[in-house]
Amino acid sequence: MPEKANRREFMGRTVLIGAGLGLGSLAEPPKTEAAATPAAKAPLYKISLAQWSLHRTHRSKKLDNLDFAKTANSLGIDAVEYVNQFFKDKAKDKKYLAEMKKRAAGEGVYSVLIMIDGEGALGDPKDAGRTGAIERHKKWVEAAAYLGCHSIRVNASSRGSYEDQVKLAADGLRRLTEFAKPYGINVIVENHGGLSSNGAWLASVMKTVDHPGCGTLPDFGNFHLGGGKQYDRYKGVTELMPFAKAVSAKSHSFDATGNETKTDYMKMMKIVIDAGYHGYVGIEWEGGKPGEMEGIRLTKKLLEACRDKLSGA
Repeated sequence: MPEKANRREFMGRTVLIGAGLGLGSLAEPPKTEAAATPAAKAPLYKISLAQWSLHRTHRSKKLDNLDFAKTANSLGIDAVEYVNQFFKDKAKDKKYLAEMKKRAAGEGVYSVLIMIDGEGALGDPKDAGRTGAIERHKKWVEAAAYLGCHSIRVNASSRGSYEDQVKLAADGLRRLTEFAKPYGINVIVENHGGLSSNGAWLASVMKTVDHPGCGTLPDFGNFHLGGGKQYDRYKGVTELMPFAKAVSAKSHSFDATGNETKTDYMKMMKIVIDAGYHGYVGIEWEGGKPGEMEGIRLTKKLLEACRDKLSGA
């Protein structure tokens, strides 16, 4: 189980200085005798909870977006990844965002990122379409900065030839990334259907964007190419990890021994660690049975077991 965030450290890393124009931090707390004690060894990777894991509960109105951080804390998870669908009309509502931030801080929960859907194609073939999509994403950059996130997750949807879509998606992503830079927010792309589920294609997009603020969010399960075709998930994650600023541990079902039935988690997490990644790995449960809370618990347990083995514990 990941350690709960120290409240003072949490507030220090999430306080926003100014009117949404960048992230700041509080001054370092005064040194105490305890500060002289050697710090505990950092975990090989940390575990967060993607809000999509609870999408059925949210849509049934059994869980309010404002209570998501509390739910994560109840599961022993100290970091969350929001989905804009669950507060879609609140991106510019500072009072609402302030309440989200307050509740997360009260639970000792860190806000990692916001997953953005439904705001247009950043690789739209028409310049006006790309520009419109960029404009609609800007409010989420500002909201993410206010909440203390490090990134927004976007989609790289486009149309045209393979090569044309590389150029179009890279153009939209770079323009949005340049806007996000002063806010301290990264723009990260998930393999999420279409050519974005082709690891080689998305890696090419990243190389074309060529900006330190633009990266990937490799998802273990979103390698559907359409027409029943699947891109090799291990190959895809390997191709995307050099650009990764977050990782999504997708899970659908578990066997009697606690292993995920579609993904070899030990193999996948070794790919993640071998790439030098030690940030948050987000639980994203998508299965039907067991229920969402149990699916999250099983995924967390498996990620912890993999971490222990890879750490040599």
